[in-house]
Amino acid sequence: MPQMDSANRPGYYVTTPIYYVNDVPHLGTAYTTIAADVFARFQRLRGRQVHFLTGLDEHGQKIAEAAEAAGLEPKAFVDRMAAPFREAWAALDATPDDFIRTTEDRHQRVVQGLWSRIATTGDIYKGMYEDWYCTGCEAYYTEKDLIGGKCPVHERPATKMRTESYFFRLSAYQERLLQFYAAHPDFVLPASRMNEVVRFVESGLRDLSISRANFRWGIPVPGDDDHVMYVWFDALANYVSALGGEDAADYRTFWPADVHLVGKDILRFHAVYWPAFLIAAGLPAPRHVFAHGWLTINGQKMSKSLRNVVEPRRLAGCYGVDAVRYYLMRDVNFGLDGDFSHAALVGRINADLANDLGNLLNRTIALVEKLAGGVVPPAGEPGERERALREAAERTAKLAAEELDAFRPHRALEAIWALCGEGNRFVDAAAPWALAKAGKTAELHAVLYAALEALRWIALMTLPVMPGKARVALSRIGDVEPPAWPAAWGGLRSGVKVVRGDPLFPRIDADREKELALMLGIDAGAPETAVGQPRAEARGSDSGTAAGVAGPAEPSVAPAQEPNRTLLGGTAAESLRGQGAAATQRVEGLVPYDHFAKLELRIARVLAAEKVPKADKLIRLSIDAGDGEPRTIVAGIAARYQPEQLVGKRIVVLANLEPRKLRGIESRGMLLAATHDGKPCVLTVEDEIPPGTRVS
Repeated sequence: MPQMDSANRPGYYVTTPIYYVNDVPHLGTAYTTIAADVFARFQRLRGRQVHFLTGLDEHGQKIAEAAEAAGLEPKAFVDRMAAPFREAWAALDATPDDFIRTTEDRHQRVVQGLWSRIATTGDIYKGMYEDWYCTGCEAYYTEKDLIGGKCPVHERPATKMRTESYFFRLSAYQERLLQFYAAHPDFVLPASRMNEVVRFVESGLRDLSISRANFRWGIPVPGDDDHVMYVWFDALANYVSALGGEDAADYRTFWPADVHLVGKDILRFHAVYWPAFLIAAGLPAPRHVFAHGWLTINGQKMSKSLRNVVEPRRLAGCYGVDAVRYYLMRDVNFGLDGDFSHAALVGRINADLANDLGNLLNRTIALVEKLAGGVVPPAGEPGERERALREAAERTAKLAAEELDAFRPHRALEAIWALCGEGNRFVDAAAPWALAKAGKTAELHAVLYAALEALRWIALMTLPVMPGKARVALSRIGDVEPPAWPAAWGGLRSGVKVVRGDPLFPRIDADREKELALMLGIDAGAPETAVGQPRAEARGSDSGTAAGVAGPAEPSVAPAQEPNRTLLGGTAAESLRGQGAAATQRVEGLVPYDHFAKLELRIARVLAAEKVPKADKLIRLSIDAGDGEPRTIVAGIAARYQPEQLVGKRIVVLANLEPRKLRGIESRGMLLAATHDGKPCVLTVEDEIPPGTRVS
């Protein structure tokens, strides 16, 4: 089968499945559509001519039955049901170039042409079909496919049907498909899905029924009005009909598609039937079919009866569209099953978006306003630190582009957020406030310019995922150039005014989280127990977990050996003393979730440390806790540590504790430690996790 390398074409073509119109947009369809939008925006930033297609599948028995139940003619029903999809994608900032409906004349013309073209080869014939049929997935199954007499996908009883049908001679294409897979081993992604497809085809292919004569809502078979086309023959052709067919200019620019994004439940139709139809018609196959996993809610399927259905527009309205897009692309390993959690979404907003990106933006602009008159300073002569930051940015842009080309947005975002961490560490180490105090203006300007330029690169790289907030960030640092994927360091113009503005992503505190939970119908007293499960505590790596959650691992903490008890800093025990049995009961018994949620635990880096005069046990630490400026905490840990041992360590602190004066020094927070052999052991973090990252 011919297949064209997309690198030789000017266009980039990405598609979602066309969604069944008998339902409303949900989190699963939003997930696919947002992913397609991310890939489309990324390619546009690289200067590619992009065609992003989505749309609706409006034919078939299932649609006819839904229309009848609603008391409407099928066409009136699908017309009414189409609007919510367009509105949902607009609300989620998804910008398809085309929205196709299979009831359109342009689609019917191309589909009937494809049928006629295949029919001339002799690979379409009429016969009798008898097997088990599931209306839910518009598919026939053999006896061995069923599970207890039920459809393996929808888990509902299948119906035995015998009917006259046109058949596609799929059995004749088994070897040709296997040869095609061997020649294009990345046709199906991820690789595990390719293996599934190959095994299915190797097990033997039966001819495929491609028409129905028991209902009328579909595209008529050319030359036989008693039959309408099987909905999958009809639907799959949308990828070509949306381009106008093979004689159209758009077809020559964009076909074959670079990627069809599909759910794993419809992989067989896209990876077996669709390329077989194209082989028969003499047309090129798409370059890739990417099958992503399913989204669950706390490990359970979305279900109205379980009160856990997530409506994407409401979700975006509560948390912000860019935050929702970021969470879906970052927290789920694209290709594996994923688990949606409101608590995890809040965690991402507070840690990644507010602490990491928002903190870097706010503190850098504040420093420019305070130390450089509120305008982008000249780049000056970069020093070793500035050159290192530039190299980190260049590595990140290259890596993130590679990951997005490979349809791994979660890994691209991991790389970009590592650069956020580099930016925050750069500001800490360069200490522009100290340079200003020392009168080192040239060095100060070089530092501030490098921090702003790193922010520009980060914002440009996040544009595909967070188009709204990324544009805001660019405007605040004075970047007015047309956006493009970053390639040349130094694109930010000096002399442009910066603007501080409100926090890019406001933190969501416990009270606000409760408020949002009520708005979304979640149990506000114990978040997400509406589906009978507490918040998941363990998070997986790229390989995923049993619950399907994919994201960064929890900070690995080096504990003391055989700790006798746990304490918060050097003063936790004292803070509990004198509070009586009630306090003891709260510590030793079960703690309500809303009590725990009030504790804001963060990663912090120790910038400096010194002993407190005339206090044998106390050490004063200056830490970066992601606030934009150092904060001071005092801890009773001098029995084990010398101050110099602590500098540079990443520790865990309770950041929202009321300030308290110890020996006249205001301590703004409390570090976590365990007591062993009568001495405190500070809990440290092994990985280079950015200061301010939330521990949850």
